[in-house]
Amino acid sequence: MNIKQIFGMCKKRRGRSKYLLSVNVNISLKSGESLPAKIVCVRNRNKKKDWIAFICTDTNLPEEEILRIYGKRWDIEVFFKTCKSMLNLSSECHSLSYDALTAHVSLVFIRYMLLSLQQRNSSDDRTISELFLLMIDELADITFGHVLQLIVDIMLQMIQERFGLSDEQLDEFMNEFIDRLPVSYQHALRLKAS
Repeated sequence: MNIKQIFGMCKKRRGRSKYLLSVNVNISLKSGESLPAKIVCVRNRNKKKDWIAFICTDTNLPEEEILRIYGKRWDIEVFFKTCKSMLNLSSECHSLSYDALTAHVSLVFIRYMLLSLQQRNSSDDRTISELFLLMIDELADITFGHVLQLIVDIMLQMIQERFGLSDEQLDEFMNEFIDRLPVSYQHALRLKAS
């Protein structure tokens, strides 16, 4: 089966889930062997009706971790695409010397960093020291918020599986749960849920 057929026949997750579908599959190799893998499908942020599939050969990884790793890898892909197509990484230097190629790559990367810094400076009025202090606070909040959301998601999944609740009942339970939390936590969870 191809990925579209797998996506079409499997039941999708609804509600607050970070992904639409997670399914374990076996990939047939040319040698005749099969390789276990996990396919995770998420909604395309640009087109809500479309979806994107990610495949991972480590079937023990949770879906959230697979999506986090692919997110980091995508940033790296964008970086290299920009360096190759806009900063002439592949076409500017024709040397065969290892040292010259290393120097060229380093200069292109420095050029990218300087342009990124210039772009940030032109669109952000804060100073570097202000940004540094704010980023420290944001990192702590993001870490706590992420952990709290992960705990709540696991709890809701277990409750739904154990008691066979519908999505509407689960949403009602989640809203009651959030209403009993301190206001600062309510705000964080409601932002993540929407």
